[in-house]
Amino acid sequence: MKEIRVELDERSYGISIGSGILERIGEKFRKYEFSPKTALVSNPTVFGLYGEAVVNSLRSEGYDVSTILIPPDGEEYKDFLWAYHILSELLKVGLDRKSAILALGGGVIGDITGFAASTYMRGIAYMQLPTTLLAQVDSSVGGKTGVNHYLGKNMIGTFYQPRLVWIDVDTLKTLPKKEFLAGMAEVIKYGVIWDGEFFDYLRTERERILALDPECLAHIIGRSCEIKADVVSRDEREEGLRAILNYGHTIGHAIETVTGYRRYLHGEAVAIGMVYEAELSESLGFLEKGKAAEIKDLIDSYGLPVSADLLILRRCLRQWR
Repeated sequence: MKEIRVELDERSYGISIGSGILERIGEKFRKYEFSPKTALVSNPTVFGLYGEAVVNSLRSEGYDVSTILIPPDGEEYKDFLWAYHILSELLKVGLDRKSAILALGGGVIGDITGFAASTYMRGIAYMQLPTTLLAQVDSSVGGKTGVNHYLGKNMIGTFYQPRLVWIDVDTLKTLPKKEFLAGMAEVIKYGVIWDGEFFDYLRTERERILALDPECLAHIIGRSCEIKADVVSRDEREEGLRAILNYGHTIGHAIETVTGYRRYLHGEAVAIGMVYEAELSESLGFLEKGKAAEIKDLIDSYGLPVSADLLILRRCLRQWR
C-alpha cells in the first residue's frame, strides 16, 4: 500500500492507496480512538456496491454505524438542503464531538460530507473514501469543502482537512467510462501545472491507462496525490501557490453554473476550461507557442470535450460582468 503525507503540522494526515483495502477501513479507523457512534455518508449507487463492506468492517471493530444517503452523484445535489439533511441525521443518531463521519463516494459526497463535518458541533472528524478517479486524485485531498449556489459553484464552504484519505483503486472497475474520463481531466491538469514528465507519461501510456492497467492506475493516482499534497502543504488556504490547482476551473465552474450543473460532468467542464485558459495564456505571451495545442490534443485524445457552444460562453461572460 502506498502512503503519502499531507504535512500541515497538527492537521497533517495520510493518503493510503491500495487494492482491496475498503474492507480494512475498520482496523484503520480503530487507531484514531473515535467515539463508538459514527456515520457513513454515501449515495444508493455507491452504497449498493461498497457500503456493506465498509459498514461490516466498522462494525467488526465495535462501531455503531448509521447510514446517510443522498441522491446519486450530481452537482445539483451539493446544496444547502442536502447538507441540512445530513446535519439533521447526525443529530438524530446522536453523534458527539469525538465522533467521526466517513464520505464514501465521488466528489459531491466528499465535498458535502466535509462541509457537514466542519459545521456539526463546530467541527468533528471525517475521513474520505473516494470511489471515483476525480475524487481520488483531486477533491478528496486538500480540505476544500462546500456546497453550490445557483449564483456560483463552491462559493460557500470551508477549509477543513480530513483525518485520512483511504483510496481503493479497485473501485474504478465499476466506474462508468464517462466518469473515469472526467477524472482524467484532473490528472492531466497535474501534468500541465507541475510535472512535464508526468504529462509525457499520460501521452505515451494512454492506451494502458484507458484499459485500466493496474500499474498505470496506481502511478497516475499516486503521482497526482503527491503533487496535490506538496502544493497544499506549502499553501493550505490558497494564499498564493495553491491557486495553480484551479487551472481550468475558472472557466469550467462558470460553464457548470450557467448550464445548471446538468450538461457537463465536473471534469468535462474543467477539460474545456483548461483548453480555453491555455489558449488565452498563449495569446498573452505567458505560455510557449504551440503548448496550448499540445494540451488540447492530449485532452482530446482521452475523449474529453475541448470546446463549448458559443451560447454557453456568452452566458459565462454575462455572469462575470
